[in-house]
Amino acid sequence: MKKIKLSLLGLFLIAITISCNQQQDNKMINNFSIDVSLSEEEIAEGILTPEILWKFGRIGEVQISKDGKNIIYTISNYSLELNKGFTHIYKIPINNGKPTALTSGKFSCFNPRWINNDEQIAFISTEEGVPQIFIMNSDGSDKQKISEVESGINSFEFAPDQDKLLFCSDVKIDKTPADIYPDLPEVNVIIAEDLMYRHWNAWHDYAYSHIFVANYDNNTLTNVSDIMEGEAYDAPLSPYFDNTEITWSPDGKYIAYTCKKMPRFQYALSTDSDIYLYNTETEETKNITEGMLGYDKYPVFSNNMEFIAWESMQTPGYESDKNRLMIMNLTTEEKEDLTRNFDQNVSNLVWNKDDNFIYFISGYHARHQIYKIDKNNRSVTQITNGDHDYSYFDLFGEDSIIANKMSIKQATEIYIVDNEGSETQLTHTNQHIYDNIEMADFQEKWVTTSDGKQMLVWLILPPNFDSTAQYPAILYCQGGPQSAVSQFWSYRWNFQIMASNGYVVIAPNRRGLPSFGHEWNAQISGDYGGQNMKDYLTAVDEMKKLSFIDEDRIGAVGASYGGFSVFWLAGHHEGRFKAFISHCGMFNLESQYAATEEMFFVNHDLGGAYWEKDNQVAMNSYANSPHRFVDKWDTPILIISGMYDFRIPYTESIQAFNAARLNGVESKLLIFPEETHFVLKPQNSILWQREFKAWLDKYLK
Repeated sequence: MKKIKLSLLGLFLIAITISCNQQQDNKMINNFSIDVSLSEEEIAEGILTPEILWKFGRIGEVQISKDGKNIIYTISNYSLELNKGFTHIYKIPINNGKPTALTSGKFSCFNPRWINNDEQIAFISTEEGVPQIFIMNSDGSDKQKISEVESGINSFEFAPDQDKLLFCSDVKIDKTPADIYPDLPEVNVIIAEDLMYRHWNAWHDYAYSHIFVANYDNNTLTNVSDIMEGEAYDAPLSPYFDNTEITWSPDGKYIAYTCKKMPRFQYALSTDSDIYLYNTETEETKNITEGMLGYDKYPVFSNNMEFIAWESMQTPGYESDKNRLMIMNLTTEEKEDLTRNFDQNVSNLVWNKDDNFIYFISGYHARHQIYKIDKNNRSVTQITNGDHDYSYFDLFGEDSIIANKMSIKQATEIYIVDNEGSETQLTHTNQHIYDNIEMADFQEKWVTTSDGKQMLVWLILPPNFDSTAQYPAILYCQGGPQSAVSQFWSYRWNFQIMASNGYVVIAPNRRGLPSFGHEWNAQISGDYGGQNMKDYLTAVDEMKKLSFIDEDRIGAVGASYGGFSVFWLAGHHEGRFKAFISHCGMFNLESQYAATEEMFFVNHDLGGAYWEKDNQVAMNSYANSPHRFVDKWDTPILIISGMYDFRIPYTESIQAFNAARLNGVESKLLIFPEETHFVLKPQNSILWQREFKAWLDKYLK
């Protein structure tokens, strides 16, 4: 089945003891626990380590009760011994309450939804292997399974009056090799006759995520129908299968959903997703964004059913274009870009009760805040301020806000925010960790680039920083390429871990990153070896002037486009760096163009194919490919990749390693056979962190 989008969470407990309290049968596994307590040995140095990082509880999806008194949310915790994680559902009162586990066991529970006037909670559980919908009382008692879908349930949403629900499940449409050759039932081969035969981290599995509608009564699903029957398309979109791309109308008559309904060849070349309206009474489907050729996603109805809003990108093939806030009058079908005079992206759209305002999240100067826009006069008001990233929110009561917030110094927690921006932290999931380690602090620096612009650079300082001492430093090269170096907390490229290893981290918001205006973000496309690389060198040259940075002990690290940046810098750095680490980086742009899967990305960002000899933008891109400068490599480099990375195939890293060794450059290669663009398994991740630190320590300490 398709990859289920699980939210990741955290927990305020010294140890999580999980004992099953569901129906009694032999499928239950009792007395399972994940120990998140910290040993004396782990906290001896008082800093964050990879082992401690994997004891964080990871907060995910949040749902507020209809009466506004309680919140249900999910927490994911990981077992190093089992090398996997489990997600479970918790409840916490809004007024100074303590969290209570509602589900438990050696399986995962997610997609929680309040139903029946907050008396019950519906959710998905993998308790029996295949994910199905369960319901339970609001205290976690009396759990019952209400679905029996052979391919499993990926996500679901109840209609507002709860007489219906929609759910997503995989439907096999294409013929498998075994279907074509029935006398070879054990055959194992990929047969492709068109593009998109693999995407991000998985081979196409001959099935598609479809939306189903069912009546719901007395804990029973009836009249189940596939509203996309026979269609060889995914909704939600691959590869993330984000269930927020689908929504019910307030009157329960319509389902709005996001889909790219086009042949797979065109799918690989286009970002033209559309918003479709499905009428549950007439069973008719209508495309309301036809002719809008960029991404159109995340529809949200106004409460009075007069309008529908969604996120929209204008430029075909440009996946990082400005994310606009579009609205359409459902009667006249007139469309308007509410943010045409607002040079920032929008996400997480929420209408307020009277439909006069739409609230959203937007990044500005590498911080993601909550805003609202007046639908009538298009004036924008920023609600929150501070050094943090809001990643999700919803409204309750009289425009009060429940929100997930993170920062460089704190993993995601849940906050209550009033309409003036005043914040109250509700959960303290990992406080037992923060109480026992010293977190790294950071500074905000602005430097003048080579073309006279101002660039924000974060400096993350080692714990117990001493300004009179000198430290080695690492330049952090961001991936994306269009993804802000904001106040994010990552469980992979974690600034706290890097700084706790004893390094000053130089993290520039170079050209090609959002939250600094459309022009700044767009500049990188077609100029991979150009101004943004000069920005990196400017950041290093300015920061090494600081007395506490040792200019003779600086390295550069990065993943994806950041990995490309490291490969490129290795051939152009003129002695600035003493060590490099490249993870899943693009090395040979010609082979990358021919081997990746979303062709619209390389067509836009590289300018086109390498055989388009009259295409000057493309030719400039390929002329700046890192593999052309390997003869100038002279610095030790660690190269890492995952074999299930189909965005930047692992062969890019193998090419780079082989070229480095053949040119006499000291180098090391890590290939993870079962990892993707990201190293996600706990034990693999810890090995990754240990190798990362050891390589830098060897050459910079």
